[in-house]
Amino acid sequence: VLSSLPLQVMLYFNVYYSLVWCLAEGIMLHLKYHLLPWHYQFLLVTAFLILSLAEGSRLYLGYLGNLQEK
Repeated sequence: VLSSLPLQVMLYFNVYYSLVWCLAEGIMLHLKYHLLPWHYQFLLVTAFLILSLAEGSRLYLGYLGNLQEK
């Protein structure tokens, strides 16, 4: 099994895209946080954290799997 160059390129650019997404989403969450009821505040923060952690781990495992040919 060989590592995939197109996959590595997509992962490379997706890291930067994910950072921009995380920053934009964090700014939007900060701007509208105080306007929402408490249950929406909790749901938004929870969803943001879960999605950010899942995306970070997905990219890390993609790099690890592709570069180590697993």
